[in-house]
Amino acid sequence: MRCRICGAALPDGAMFCGHCGSSTSATPESRRRPDSRPGDTMSLGPGFRHSGVVSIPVEAATAASSDPAASAAEQRVSAPPETSGPRFVLRFGSGEIRVVFGTGLVGRRPLPEPGESFDHLVQVIDPSRSVSKTHLEFGLHDDSLWIADRFSGNGTILRRVDEIAVRCEPGRRYLVPRGTVVEMAEQSFTIG
Repeated sequence: MRCRICGAALPDGAMFCGHCGSSTSATPESRRRPDSRPGDTMSLGPGFRHSGVVSIPVEAATAASSDPAASAAEQRVSAPPETSGPRFVLRFGSGEIRVVFGTGLVGRRPLPEPGESFDHLVQVIDPSRSVSKTHLEFGLHDDSLWIADRFSGNGTILRRVDEIAVRCEPGRRYLVPRGTVVEMAEQSFTIG
């Protein structure tokens, strides 16, 4: 008899592997953690005025409008040659500016889970510790930016000028157009 996790030889009738500690009934598939993130997206495009949570399939999501009035400084910033697709500017309340593309994590000490990889790890200096270590995740869908709260302690709120604020449901992706303010407890950034 062999352990199905590490392959070590086991005595007959063993309940656990003496090498890796796994149950003899465990399989590699049974040890894999399920992905808790839902596969749907909420659109906060122009004209969004719903008062509740509205979910739409990722395939049906529409692209957010781009900001034609981008500053000359933003236009001069060049992405690394291996990147393709749009870039977004995150303007933090502290005055810091980060140009991002692809995927990333934002928090006091953002760390990916095992098996995850991201293009950016954006660290937020927060002396009051109101921002979680890994507070939120962002990525691209059809040239639009989406935000997903990573089950943070204080939550994430999305605000657009003259529109209602939306508290992000943890794990759900929200399409956010340029100009949206993302509040993470006492810290915030604007998407440009």
